[in-house]
Amino acid sequence: MTMKKNRLFIILFLGILITQITGCTKFVTVDPPVTQLVTSSVFENDQTAIAAMNGIYSFMESNAGFSNGGTESVGFFGGLSADELTNYSSSPEQIQFYQNELNSSNSELYSSLWQTPYQCIYDANGIIEGVSKSTNLSSGVKQELLGEAKFIRAFCNFYLTNLFGDIPLINTTDYKANESVPRTGRQSVYQQIITDLTEAQSLLSSDYSFSGGEKVKPNSWVATAFLARVYLFNGNWKDAENMAAQVIGQVQLFALDSDLNEVFLRNSSEAIWQLMPNLPGINTWEGSIYILTSAPEFAALSPQLVEAFEPGDLRKANWVADTTIETTTYYYPFKYKVKSSLQLSEYSMVLRLAEQYLIRAEARANQNNFSGAESDINIIRNRAGLNNIAISDKDSLLTVIRHERQVELFTEWGHRWLDLRRNAEATAVLSPIKSNWHPTDTLYPIPQGEIQRDPNLIQNEGY
Repeated sequence: MTMKKNRLFIILFLGILITQITGCTKFVTVDPPVTQLVTSSVFENDQTAIAAMNGIYSFMESNAGFSNGGTESVGFFGGLSADELTNYSSSPEQIQFYQNELNSSNSELYSSLWQTPYQCIYDANGIIEGVSKSTNLSSGVKQELLGEAKFIRAFCNFYLTNLFGDIPLINTTDYKANESVPRTGRQSVYQQIITDLTEAQSLLSSDYSFSGGEKVKPNSWVATAFLARVYLFNGNWKDAENMAAQVIGQVQLFALDSDLNEVFLRNSSEAIWQLMPNLPGINTWEGSIYILTSAPEFAALSPQLVEAFEPGDLRKANWVADTTIETTTYYYPFKYKVKSSLQLSEYSMVLRLAEQYLIRAEARANQNNFSGAESDINIIRNRAGLNNIAISDKDSLLTVIRHERQVELFTEWGHRWLDLRRNAEATAVLSPIKSNWHPTDTLYPIPQGEIQRDPNLIQNEGY
């Protein structure tokens, strides 16, 4: 994979805004370098090293399509690929996602879902290498930045392997070596993810002091929460339950918001990790693209999603809104309430506590701890104004849990698309509503340009 030699300096300057807002440290101006040889200057003091790391988060929110929540994000494309969103765009690239007829030359597939997470991985590798070699950083900053970078690398690898299957595992900034890396088996990728997250757990602080009290940078509990998801996806039920239980137990940091309208607010009690907005007038890209004031330009909620809610579900009342244009009513996600505003009241949610209850419920159900699973599910259902469930068989309980994930996590980070695949339900759910559906569509194709550049890459089946 071709990576620019000076990307570390691009993210250094992107880090100015987030560094100043969080108040972690003042940004120190550095003259733009002309060669890669001077990248070590970034790690000569704590301030510039922190700014470089902050630049990754700024890039993820503003420019990295896969993670910013906009029309090029994994949440948006996953919603189109699954049964969450109805497409209203004439863009050929977007139509391909919606019809599950992806072409390997799709420009959005390459730039948003492949290239940008790999750019974040490359930048994280640059942080890891630079921090590890530096003799000038304070021990606390060095430890924190290593943990953050390893978390980001694991986070991006998780999405890459769940979208594409076997992927090139990139753990260096040696761009020449990266150009010919073959695909690594998913289990080996997952092992690297687990290793990175486990190390991040031990390196990161247990509070949000490093981000000025805001939940905009990973700490040890962010790593633990994501590790719970990784173990769940691997069928490691005991560890998934344990990790989720540890996060749920941090009652001084996290609590479910009783008011559903407060869940997605800036630094809400339910938030575990959020991305800070960094463009004037934009709170979140989710609010910007989903809230409808006219006929949809990109997408609206699908009938399948709207009809999935039980009568009386407060999530539908609070998180789904509608607008009628002429004689047509369109439903749209209303988790984020701000379409545009100069006042920051909402941050883009990446990880939140409700998912941890759902993870623990599923892990418990798969260990035949039905009462424990019911307890977790009922906590989520009760907040939504729904009655308790009482189920004594595993299959029925798992069905309920999957339904709760559908109506709780809709349009967030591609949860529905990834769940359909990992639970082997995609064909049963999508073939009746997707005329071009094929079972091999659960993985996206490796971008054709990458295969042409790297002779060691082999295309996914069906493409």
